[in-house]
Amino acid sequence: MKKLVLTTLFAALTAASLSAASFAACAGCHGQNGEKKALGKSAIIAGWDEAKLVAALKGYKDGSYGGAMKGVMKGQVARLSDADIAALSKQIAAFK
Repeated sequence: MKKLVLTTLFAALTAASLSAASFAACAGCHGQNGEKKALGKSAIIAGWDEAKLVAALKGYKDGSYGGAMKGVMKGQVARLSDADIAALSKQIAAFK
């Protein structure tokens, strides 16, 4: 029982740190809460709804979305699965 509780706790902490880390890669350009124009060129993403974020990230990934930052973002999202994109979009949509 103790082992199960510790395993569950470890899994929960790992999941929390992974979700925090997922936006950590974005924060360098977009700001800690998505409040900056990335490299002074992109839109501010704080306040975007989840559907808009999913569409943008999938569009960057498949090359169908983006302006000045298209090339940079394509490389950033290339490794993300659909589940990663959904989780990241949910996290960013929570920024107000």
